[in-house]
Amino acid sequence: MRLAIDVHLDYGFPEPADVLLQVEAAAMHDQRIEAEALVIHSDHPIRAIPGEDGIGQRCWARGEQRLVADYHATVAIERPAINLASLSATPVRDLPAETIRYLLPSRYIESDRFEHFVRRQFAGLSGGALALGLADWVRGAIEYSGVAGGGGSALTTFAERRGVCRDYAHLLVALARAAEIPARCVAVYAPGVDPPDFHAVAELWLGGAWHLVDATGMANCGNIARVAIGLDATEIAFMTIFGSAFLYRQTVSVRQLSDTKEQPEEIVR
Repeated sequence: MRLAIDVHLDYGFPEPADVLLQVEAAAMHDQRIEAEALVIHSDHPIRAIPGEDGIGQRCWARGEQRLVADYHATVAIERPAINLASLSATPVRDLPAETIRYLLPSRYIESDRFEHFVRRQFAGLSGGALALGLADWVRGAIEYSGVAGGGGSALTTFAERRGVCRDYAHLLVALARAAEIPARCVAVYAPGVDPPDFHAVAELWLGGAWHLVDATGMANCGNIARVAIGLDATEIAFMTIFGSAFLYRQTVSVRQLSDTKEQPEEIVR
């Protein structure tokens, strides 16, 4: 499976501001970067730094009056299909050290507030079967409204029962952590997302590995490309502005290539 990814960002700045971009697909064991180019139109130096847990890359830029960025990539997805229901959970005492932070509450994921709900609603389930039950519940309970939940937190989404992909991911991650399953938020590029945009899913630690789960049901986790991972949406945002800005234009296109020979015409090498 190969994806052609094209992103165009055009923002204006009333006052100079530092900008942290996170738009490049991550090179990982199950997704290979065949070609990519990030072009940032700026008079200031650009500095790249690693993403959370060393996954992906962030880029510091400087916005003065106007900041335009273009990203193009071809990514090969090499992710085998997994029967999630067959995977076992790891007792918390046996979890790898690097997964522990994804077991705890964070700013927008109040997992400790969902422990009673999870125990009551999903009694008798464990491991992958529990994870699928949590994802199915979120998909059925939340309405995709095109408008983010008022507070951006899992608790707000649970109360309002509406939101966008970020809210679905927050709630699923909160429920998984409440069920003692390490879970993190993941920014991805996914074909078929409507409207086309940056997309957010969850990733759960089961059977000794991380597994992608999209509670919105819009993305096939076998053909999406990770950009960044983190505790919640604050760590996976495609753009963090240390100041104020306004949007001129933003487009995200993710296209599945029909065969191994096809190349996107607009790729910049």
